[in-house]
Amino acid sequence: MSKKPLEGKVALVTGSARNIGRAIALQLAEQGAKIVVNAVTDQAAADAVVAEIKGMGSDAIAHLTDVTDAKGVKAMVDAGVKAFGSVDILILNASSRGQVPFLQMTHEQYRRVIDISLDGAFFCAQACLPLMQAKNWGRIVTLGGISWHIGTSTRVHNLVSKSGLAGFTRGLAVEFAPDGVTVNCVSPGFIDTVRPESAGARPTLKVHPPIDRMGTSDEIASMVRYLCLPEAAYITGQIMHVNGGMYLGGS
Repeated sequence: MSKKPLEGKVALVTGSARNIGRAIALQLAEQGAKIVVNAVTDQAAADAVVAEIKGMGSDAIAHLTDVTDAKGVKAMVDAGVKAFGSVDILILNASSRGQVPFLQMTHEQYRRVIDISLDGAFFCAQACLPLMQAKNWGRIVTLGGISWHIGTSTRVHNLVSKSGLAGFTRGLAVEFAPDGVTVNCVSPGFIDTVRPESAGARPTLKVHPPIDRMGTSDEIASMVRYLCLPEAAYITGQIMHVNGGMYLGGS
């Protein structure tokens, strides 16, 4: 039986109990990685993803924590190390949307969305990067979004958080390239996911991409998966747009 390309690697995927995060966890597991599945409160959903991964012949654990809690993040990474020996791949998928007109937005609403994306990325990366340095190998992928590139009404907090992730991605890419760590961002277009009520209605597309449909979670996960493979070792500091060609224009 041939060795899978990520066999022996361990991936921590934040926000992986459903939607894009779940698809990423499953695709990395298909490539042989062991997975730390993360959710905030939904133990049943996280356990279901673990069961799917084990059914595929790989291994996984579920760990509930809010990525804005530094101690909780450390405990989650420690759990991954205890179960599997290390964390080699970090997927920063956890986020919060919400739609609030700017003049009605409270500072608490603004900070919560930003903190999940940016503080969560900070805590997770600081906990995982020493493990990657020790092996001189690592992959970090952040999840951006179309909104902060094109501008979207009532989502200033989301746009700020995702644009901050772009700077975070590029800064880490330069700093940790000598350690064999690549850091990239995958920026989805409009993806067909199950949205919580707090996310609000989907914004209306003003420009339709040439591939005139919504994308799927698996299509985003496939790009993330590729960036984690050994053959992606020469790609770092990039924002990979998966949006049906939206920047080409259209009707």
